[in-house]
Amino acid sequence: MTTHGILEDLALATGVLDRSAHERRDPRLLETLLADPATRVIEIRDGRAPVRVEDGHGALRLREPRSSDRDVLAAALGRDPDGRAYVAVLPTADGELDDSWLTLRRAGALLDPLDAGLFTTALALANWHGRHGRCSMCGSPTEPTEAGWVRRCLRDGSEHYPRTDPAVIMSVVDPDDRLLVARSPQWPVGRFSVLAGFVEPGESLEQAVAREVAEEVSIGVDDVTYLGNQPWPFPSSVMIGFAARTSQIDLTLDPQEIAEAHWVTRDEYRARLRSRDIQTPTGISIAKRIIERWLGETVEEAAEG
Repeated sequence: MTTHGILEDLALATGVLDRSAHERRDPRLLETLLADPATRVIEIRDGRAPVRVEDGHGALRLREPRSSDRDVLAAALGRDPDGRAYVAVLPTADGELDDSWLTLRRAGALLDPLDAGLFTTALALANWHGRHGRCSMCGSPTEPTEAGWVRRCLRDGSEHYPRTDPAVIMSVVDPDDRLLVARSPQWPVGRFSVLAGFVEPGESLEQAVAREVAEEVSIGVDDVTYLGNQPWPFPSSVMIGFAARTSQIDLTLDPQEIAEAHWVTRDEYRARLRSRDIQTPTGISIAKRIIERWLGETVEEAAEG
């Protein structure tokens, strides 16, 4: 697996938080942190966090701990380079939220590395706790332990850890340097991206790239090159980016996975952007950066001409 051309500064992937995992062994860690007014708390409600936005930049609206935080699900996120501790509180009852509560998709590109890492980690933990309230072995309820990073079965004592599902996402380029773009049946007409799919048990990342391309459009690939990776807590993935080449151009689509797929030159892609015949991934997605790597400029620059 070659590593030239790695994408740098991917959104959500440059966090500076020290997770301080050794501290989680202290059964009183959350109690101690929530009793310290220096601790900063991020709330996650309905997949959103409070964000202050000004002049195109965002910052999490963090707060001091409250006594009520001890009565809801919480997780110790770690410490910043100055040693300040951060805790996520994840209440199960969601009240009315004002417009300052933003999703990670909306806020991620506006936040500095610390805040982006806090939001990403807190959201991933919230999603995991929300989906794993019962033991996968016996079906009994589980309870959070180790400062919100483990769930323990109340019946058999088994421990369950947050899961991350790896997915590969890749540009595929033909001998004429055309990019393969595709549309999922679930997407609106005109929305195209590169191919992607989950890694299956027993295969390497490169094997997953080749299998997904073969399954979705029936062509083989080679020269698979690693580009970078990005945490993607929607709900629990990490996106691992690649570029691949193929000598085959005839596509046979799996209709359950792909509604449309086309080869495009850079000039064709730019023209379709300007005419708004194509919608491209935006915001924090690694898919956008992968396309821009092939395009040689940002999609915004290409759309403006």
